[in-house]
Amino acid sequence: MELNERAELDTSQVNDLGRGGGSGGGFGIPIPGGGGRGGIIGIVVAVLVALLGGGFGLNAMTNGDDGGQAGGTKLEGCDPSNAQRFEDVRCRNLLYVNSIQDYWEKAYPELGKGTYEPTSTNYFESAVSTGCGQADSGVGPFYCPADRKVYIDLSFYDELASRFGAKGEFAAPYVLAHEYGHHIQNLLGTNERAGQGDQSGPRSASVRLELQADCYAGAWAKHATESKDKSGQEPLFTSITASDISEAVETAEAIGDDTIQERSGGRINPDQFTHGTSEQRQRWFRQGYDRGDPQVCDTFGTDQL
Repeated sequence: MELNERAELDTSQVNDLGRGGGSGGGFGIPIPGGGGRGGIIGIVVAVLVALLGGGFGLNAMTNGDDGGQAGGTKLEGCDPSNAQRFEDVRCRNLLYVNSIQDYWEKAYPELGKGTYEPTSTNYFESAVSTGCGQADSGVGPFYCPADRKVYIDLSFYDELASRFGAKGEFAAPYVLAHEYGHHIQNLLGTNERAGQGDQSGPRSASVRLELQADCYAGAWAKHATESKDKSGQEPLFTSITASDISEAVETAEAIGDDTIQERSGGRINPDQFTHGTSEQRQRWFRQGYDRGDPQVCDTFGTDQL
């Protein structure tokens, strides 16, 4: 994976909220596995309402304040004049967000549902107040349907590498593309419909929602090198290799429900699945990538999960 040093990045798509970002208040977000770092990717998730956030371990949301507005961008160093900008994880992730949203600007209308509605990603440290309630870093990256924003503590990538063995650089854009997949589901009304079904188990609505987000991530990856910068002239990526795609697939394997249960020392219990098995997550990402079309990501219309 090579990032274009000449690319002009759109900093308006990311807010750097810093430590304890957000306006405070609101109800807490249920944290998988009891909270803390051990709950980054939950094995058992109690979904309390039909408002699904999805993500790498966060599935349940409760209505709260309109958080995520405080702070603002602190990304001046992501300007092309800074030759070292892509050594900064904030700037690299800003480029990924720009690429993902540029892709959906073009791909979403092809789904026949109108025009894509962009949203921002909020970086935070330790804790954050969102439209879905309070959250800490233990929930991992997530999407909040109430305020239509993606949230991530960028230290999650260190955890993903050290705890789950997903060390590849392309793990990061895969994570963000997955979360923006939940934004697409929210725009399409899929989140709301999925909230009316079972929220755990191998064939549950929760699993179908997560596998579809993986597939959407794969569709983006197929077209990522076509995405343009803020000027519309420069590509954001100069190359994405087969090795990069393999890193995404390896990440999908590392965070399958069965793999996490096994790693935690417990027995594999399909009744507690919320995100899908390693094999399923790899396969659906691959389907999106191989076909390059989000319309092949209908996990709700098939018996073959």
